[in-house]
Amino acid sequence: MRNLALRCPPLTKTLALVGFFLALISYAFPAATQSNVNAQFQNWLQSDLWPEARARGISAETFNAAFRGVTPNLKLPDLVMPGQKPQTPRAQHQAEFGSPGNYFAERTVAGVTSGGRSRAGRHAQSLAAIERQYGVPPGIVLAIWGRESGFGSANIPHNAFEVLGTKAFMATRRDMFRKEVLAALEMVQRGHVSPGAMKSSWAGALGQPQFLPTSYLEHAVDADGDGRPDIWNSQVDTLASIANYLAHYGWVRGRDWGFEVKVPESVSCALEGPDRGKRISEWALLGVTRVNGRPFPDHELRAEGYLLMPAGRSGPAFIVTPNFYVLKEYNESDLYALFVGHAGDRIAYGDRGFSAGWGRVDKLYRSDIAAMQRGLEKLGYDVGGADGLPGFRTRRSIGEWQARNGRNPTCFPDAGLVRALR
Repeated sequence: MRNLALRCPPLTKTLALVGFFLALISYAFPAATQSNVNAQFQNWLQSDLWPEARARGISAETFNAAFRGVTPNLKLPDLVMPGQKPQTPRAQHQAEFGSPGNYFAERTVAGVTSGGRSRAGRHAQSLAAIERQYGVPPGIVLAIWGRESGFGSANIPHNAFEVLGTKAFMATRRDMFRKEVLAALEMVQRGHVSPGAMKSSWAGALGQPQFLPTSYLEHAVDADGDGRPDIWNSQVDTLASIANYLAHYGWVRGRDWGFEVKVPESVSCALEGPDRGKRISEWALLGVTRVNGRPFPDHELRAEGYLLMPAGRSGPAFIVTPNFYVLKEYNESDLYALFVGHAGDRIAYGDRGFSAGWGRVDKLYRSDIAAMQRGLEKLGYDVGGADGLPGFRTRRSIGEWQARNGRNPTCFPDAGLVRALR
């Protein structure tokens, strides 16, 4: 697992939103409560975390240096007060659902692509060597670097041990963060980085590629030969580490990530998903064509591809390859993987936006989407969970329900569907 994006949108898009969110909850814990929590936190450090760290070979010197002066940061999201159970935020209904196209604001895409092209020349020799070793094209590596940290320019302000320690003590996913804080201690113990240099995002992700500590230990690469993998200051180490991560998760050398396509009405949008793949030659026989009019490459025709329609019939459509799902290992979001693939193409081949536009989206809230998902679940559809996020299982379930009920399949939520399926 690379970062919470898994989970969370990339750092460069979320800092403003997170700041707003933290401002909303900063009043939630009065000073007296903070003092009580800090006392419990310090006891947890010494009686719970330290014995496990010591058993893993962490010295008292390393442990004490990492947590010197650290207190719980109660402004972080997804925290659960000691002794309490996780609760659904009261303001959940105010989380407005928007068009997937918002993710692809041209200013954001152009910033990554122009920055990537300028750095492609600067790092051409290193990128060529990285592609030879890991099989990942320069455009993809550069797009992730730009998306994650603005090519290293984003402010990453948090003390990693404060973030990871707080979350390991009182987050909704304590077990996951416990592994991460122990991995962070191991990084210091091995001499990879000093405690003071361990700066992270609000989610605990580190450095220019925004790796969690476990990902650093497994995937960070010393590509510049200075004796340590430095994802904070070394651009070459950052690029190689990103490529190594993708290679580890199965990047297929020589294959594209995907192609924007036209999908005829005769091809159901409910065929979307990585579990409904066909050979790309079969998609072509069904009438699916590339938007640029070119044929699919010969080597791709023989291989499997998957339909991706992130806005259903109201937006661009794609035939993607297994490499698209490798990009999702970096961040578990269709839109993130699509952004990286699209930006990588623009870095490599020049600026060209999507051929199809993004359609209008009814004003809905995530709670509306979740209610619709629960309605579909009651009817036996697999929507992938009622989380208010319309992933491919939800989108195709919508299409199947629409077809069975005499409606034109759109495979995307709208106000009428929410009313019909609540």
